[in-house]
Amino acid sequence: MQFSIQRRDLLSALQTVIGVVERRQTMPILSNVLFKADNDRLILTATDLELELITECSAVVGQPGSAAVPARKLLDICRGLPDDAEVQLSQEQQQTRVQSGRSRFTLATLSAQDWPHLDEVEAGDQFTIPESTLRGLLERTHFAMAHQDVRYYLNGLLLALRSDRLRCVATDGHRLALSDAEATIDIEEPTQAIIPRKAITELVRLLDNSDAEINIQLSSKHLRLQLPGLVFTTKLIDGRFPDYERVIPTDVDKIMAANRDVIRQALSRTAILSNEKFGGVRLALSEHTLRLQAQNVEREEAEDELQVSYDNQPMEIGFNVNYLLEALGAMRSEEFTLSLSGPDSSGLLQATDDPSTRYVVMPMRL
Repeated sequence: MQFSIQRRDLLSALQTVIGVVERRQTMPILSNVLFKADNDRLILTATDLELELITECSAVVGQPGSAAVPARKLLDICRGLPDDAEVQLSQEQQQTRVQSGRSRFTLATLSAQDWPHLDEVEAGDQFTIPESTLRGLLERTHFAMAHQDVRYYLNGLLLALRSDRLRCVATDGHRLALSDAEATIDIEEPTQAIIPRKAITELVRLLDNSDAEINIQLSSKHLRLQLPGLVFTTKLIDGRFPDYERVIPTDVDKIMAANRDVIRQALSRTAILSNEKFGGVRLALSEHTLRLQAQNVEREEAEDELQVSYDNQPMEIGFNVNYLLEALGAMRSEEFTLSLSGPDSSGLLQATDDPSTRYVVMPMRL
């Protein structure tokens, strides 16, 4: 294998796939990126056996071939080269030589024949959706996923398909985020899939707000997305997602409306003196007034009073302040509503101009 490539093209391709490469691997080859050079095209593949990313870029190929090259070392080398540099890579036996100007590097190389590929993706449902639509759904929901929960099915995001709708749902058992988008999907029956946390994190990083169409293929075990110059494949979590619809409050009669940024800033100030472990904040609602209160184990206290739109009976309720802040941070509108039915009920947060997205936060006892 021998080829030359512009430094910016190689760096961009490496940065696209590097998120899949784990720093600590049980198999040494998984810390590498598979290079395949042919027909003036360079294809890069990275995998952790659960997730696979394939991207390509143009290169001047002198000798076709393939090799597994240390990913992070090559990325660091490319970062250290001048912006307009040209890079030559050549592979000889168990080594890859990298040259740019007067700089030369020799990296240990593993055989491409030992590269572990994901299982073949079975035939399943296929549809297309604008890239910006999918990115928006993920941005509005992914923060509510669990992290290393023993309930493994919560360590991911639910993708629910209907013929007229695409829905994303995430929950960690204490809060829930749900967002819908209209779509035309050619499926006979509604279907669901749980996408692992790492795959969702990578998608949020990779997707743009463009109108380019993404081709999505969903089988019983895999999800594959195809964009120009990128193929993203992940295994799915084999589990049953909880019945999330039953935890969404429906009989709410106490509704507070307020400016999102004003409440976010007040919550951030109050959170400074909240309990570091539990992060609790008390919301005391009365006519056109919201009072925020927090206290920590050192008996330090914070209190903030704000004008809001609320004309129901007074009530107090406690929430984890970080859950409120993350839900408000995922919204894009100026105004939002907090709907409640009582001091022991879950809170329902919604942006006033986005009824398709809902956030549910469980109350805390303070």
